[in-house]
Amino acid sequence: MVAPPDNDVIWARSLHHSHNGSPGLGGVSLGVRDAEILAVTGPRGSGKTTLLHCLSGRLTPQEGEVWFNSVPVHTMAPRVRERLRRERFGWIASDPELVPELTVWENAALPLLLRGVSHRAARKTAVEWLERLDIAAFARKRPHALLQAQRQRISVARALAAQPTVIFADEPTATLHRADGTQVLRTLTTAARSHGITVVLATHDAEVAALADRTVPLLDGRCVATVTLPAKPEAEGRAACSLSV
Repeated sequence: MVAPPDNDVIWARSLHHSHNGSPGLGGVSLGVRDAEILAVTGPRGSGKTTLLHCLSGRLTPQEGEVWFNSVPVHTMAPRVRERLRRERFGWIASDPELVPELTVWENAALPLLLRGVSHRAARKTAVEWLERLDIAAFARKRPHALLQAQRQRISVARALAAQPTVIFADEPTATLHRADGTQVLRTLTTAARSHGITVVLATHDAEVAALADRTVPLLDGRCVATVTLPAKPEAEGRAACSLSV
């Protein structure tokens, strides 16, 4: 077992995983630095979601290692991984994954409430993030009364309100119109930079990837030197392949 670099908050080595015999990851290695925004790019089916699930402890790779702050995630017991995800990681999916019985502010505050934060403090923090995402006016409504773009803003507020070390965002703007998606992503990246939060962002959109500090292109479950994405703007990030391990 090789120790990860000290400056990497997330480090993975030789990840392999398949789904019902179909390859998902084929030996991916990468490192994510503290407070970095890293975009994992590639077309649909390239392994981006599987990689984020492995890095976040939602899925145990069939082969390889995943480390968080020099602690091995891949050997953790399920309950320990669950606590890690609840206390240190945030997750934003392409579909908001809200609890329909809870109000908007309760959904945003849910990670804090599960940690035992007081009702008053959790609500205050949640509403502050809802305000930043222009959704606080709906704080007492339930998700079914809102539009898809509004529900996705709630999921972003929920991830940020939890003050995680790392946020994993899996195609967070895939179901949004371009204007809504741009606003949501800029709020996420600006907040992450101002609060020192590491973000691992999966996307097949070049405009989304351009908001990152660095990109790791995937194709068929492997790191590649480059991959062509649609609607490519003037690139702000730089491409990177797997680490030498």
